[in-house]
Amino acid sequence: MEMEHCFLKDVGYAKFERVVNMIGGKWKLRIIYVLAFHEKLRYGELKRLLSPITHKMLAMQLKELEKDGLVNRREYQQIPPKVEYSLTQMGRDLKPVVKEIHNWISQYNIQGE
Repeated sequence: MEMEHCFLKDVGYAKFERVVNMIGGKWKLRIIYVLAFHEKLRYGELKRLLSPITHKMLAMQLKELEKDGLVNRREYQQIPPKVEYSLTQMGRDLKPVVKEIHNWISQYNIQGE
């Protein structure tokens, strides 16, 4: 019997772990999912769509996603302050993954709690 090719071996476990850290956790993939289906969202819109996320958690996750190059933060110099979030090109390149998750949910009729 021929062994199946190990894709993890191709990229290396350390790189795989780095990606898991970039998109893993309770909220990061949710943020990417929401932004993938909206071109840009203001902070308040993101918070509403991701309810029950706390302000502290959303701010922290957005900062990490921005640091990792997946999310772009655009601040407008106006009163009241306006900040918009969108996916960077690297983040947008995850859209096929997000779309496949969406298709998988639909295919298996996954129900919410």
